[in-house]
Amino acid sequence: MTIAPRPRFSVRIGPTSAPEHDGPFEGVPDRLLVPLQHWVAGALEHEDFIDALEEEGLYFDEEAAARAICLQLRIPPRPGSSMYLDALTSTVGDDLLDVVDAVLSLAAEAEVKDLQSFRLLTTLLDRGGSAYRINEAADGLEERVAPAVRDAVRQSIADAAASPSAGSAADHLAAAWQAAYGRGPDPVRSYSESVKAVESAAKAVVEPNNSKATLGSMLSVIRNSRQKFATAIPSPGDPIAPVEAMMRTLWEGQTSRHGSDTPTVPETLEAARAGVHLAAVLIQWFASGAVTRTP
Repeated sequence: MTIAPRPRFSVRIGPTSAPEHDGPFEGVPDRLLVPLQHWVAGALEHEDFIDALEEEGLYFDEEAAARAICLQLRIPPRPGSSMYLDALTSTVGDDLLDVVDAVLSLAAEAEVKDLQSFRLLTTLLDRGGSAYRINEAADGLEERVAPAVRDAVRQSIADAAASPSAGSAADHLAAAWQAAYGRGPDPVRSYSESVKAVESAAKAVVEPNNSKATLGSMLSVIRNSRQKFATAIPSPGDPIAPVEAMMRTLWEGQTSRHGSDTPTVPETLEAARAGVHLAAVLIQWFASGAVTRTP
């Protein structure tokens, strides 16, 4: 359960000056620098972590694991007996976040689960007001969002996974979420995965007999035979209009879908994140049966 942080005393008594920004904070604030550096050292030196790496035949000690991360992140070693571990625990800013992300990824690769250090990292990020959190798969960091928003997307993924007619919508939406909110976001991929997710969820209702259906072709079907569709929300005259509008917004907002004689404009991160949440609504509607095709 996520508990809202207790406001500081100076805020509770009502300061006369304007309240200072209190998060979430991008990068690594000064107060989190040393705790996160210590967390990296503690995680790599944890005996459960090292034992799991050995069992998987990956690495044999913390220095070998640190070396692998240094090579992956292009971090040069530092002089000394623990040249690679020291290099990792001396990083700052976004480089330190990349190291934390890589440690989580390595732990997932070795199937290390429920380390006490993972719980410590969650506490550090939460109490330090970080803009990042451990992702649901516990294999990296992702940008923090409101729990209600995150839970809504999670529910759409679950609904799609439970609905055979939704095809691969759950996988595409999960990929879109990670590409939008994970460390090193990829807006173009995120938006593309959102479109594919909706295509997967809507195909069985809109174009069940077209193996090459796209959002564009589905919009054409809806435009030409809108009387064949209905939604759970009563809407006199044109009940499919809200769904059509959402699908068209997502489809026409994909600026990088096709090349042309003018420069291709990639989707922005803001557009990609909006696309994920729009896709989540559409997928939930189709997967739950809120949109139906009439005889």
